Amino acid sequence: MTLSLPPQDTPATSVPLGSLIRGHRLRIGLTQRELADLSTISVRAIRDLEKGKAQRPRTDTLRLIADALRLGPRSRTALEAAGRGPRAGDDIRRPSLERAAPPVPLYPLVGREAETGVVVEELRSGTERLITVVGLSGVGKTRLALEAAARLHDAGLPVLWHSGAEATADCLRADDDPLPRLADGCARFLRGDGEAVDLLPGLGEVVGAIGGHGTVLVLDGVDTGGLDFGRLSRLLREFPGLRLLITGERPWNVPGERLFLLSPLEAPAPTAGGTDGAAVRFFLSQLRRVRPDIVPDEQALADVAWICHRLDGHPAALGAAASWLTVCDLSTLRNIVDSDPAPLLDHLAGDPHGSRLQERVGRTLAALPVAYRTLVGDLCRVDDGEFLLQDVVRLTGYTLPECGRLVRELLVSGVVRSSGDSGRPGFRVLCVVRASVGAAAAV
Repeated sequence: MTLSLPPQDTPATSVPLGSLIRGHRLRIGLTQRELADLSTISVRAIRDLEKGKAQRPRTDTLRLIADALRLGPRSRTALEAAGRGPRAGDDIRRPSLERAAPPVPLYPLVGREAETGVVVEELRSGTERLITVVGLSGVGKTRLALEAAARLHDAGLPVLWHSGAEATADCLRADDDPLPRLADGCARFLRGDGEAVDLLPGLGEVVGAIGGHGTVLVLDGVDTGGLDFGRLSRLLREFPGLRLLITGERPWNVPGERLFLLSPLEAPAPTAGGTDGAAVRFFLSQLRRVRPDIVPDEQALADVAWICHRLDGHPAALGAAASWLTVCDLSTLRNIVDSDPAPLLDHLAGDPHGSRLQERVGRTLAALPVAYRTLVGDLCRVDDGEFLLQDVVRLTGYTLPECGRLVRELLVSGVVRSSGDSGRPGFRVLCVVRASVGAAAAV
């Protein structure tokens, strides 16, 4: 099965120039500034091209961009064709539909290639029409959805994007475009806010205009408990090409839902030679933003790998910890992580999402049944949060099937992750959860 659909495999006529440039740039992990430096073109010019403000650049400009993106012959030809604009006879509705694009992420994606590929392929092919991505707050659900949506849009699928109350703001959204407002209308309809009599005809116009290619509706950071399954069924019946991608802290638990559990980034134990995992690369990207003067040597990389392992590869926790490098060095940061990581979970720059991490984790724990919260507290004291299924049986006295379902619920809630550090298939209570449990016990 094909796990991803890179931009170079997309027909030139189905993808606008700006989306092609952005898709290639994100695929190789470049920022707009880095692409500008490599191509010797101004950042403003790159930004205008990606936003569609400049649609017919000079041939030399396209050549410089293609060289900087290291495009092959086929991708270069597609880029040049997009730069020449639509041909006579092209569907006149395409420009407006192409505006149905997802927001632009502020930072390149680190890791998540396999996860993104699965989501993209299942939605692109129509194998799944409702995917709900769940995970603990700060684990990267929005960034995964942004990447998947960008690739689906580059593949020719219009993307309608709605940001819910729990969504992060690490992206740029075109609020002056009527199509995002259509996505917001879809969200209101699914929440049962009024009859939304004007919504379905508007959505039908968009879906019908692109025939069998489909349309993707992303509901990012929504409370699935407030959505109406009957209205979802109506949307899916009326518009067979519609696919939904939802991110939230809990599944919807409705028929046809494809539950996608997003765990923290890979952070193998440094003793196993894990100095090049996704979590390490993510932390190093944060380090460059905070302390570009630090050039990691062998000892620094060892410290980074240990910090990433102790913080379980949780992206928001790693970002908050990296912010502390403005007031301490790596070795000091490692010592703090070893002794008491809880203070590091507040972002020094006052980032609203980093600062609310402990609050959101506490809210997730409070929503668990009492028996689950008690078990999590007991597991925090078992080998520093590392445990096996047999430990759950011993602590609860429940049967093996009951304990299996219990552990599954903890995995879905995001408070534990799979772990093989002990050499056997096991689990680990996340550091941010252990810190929250410890803080609650100290009150």
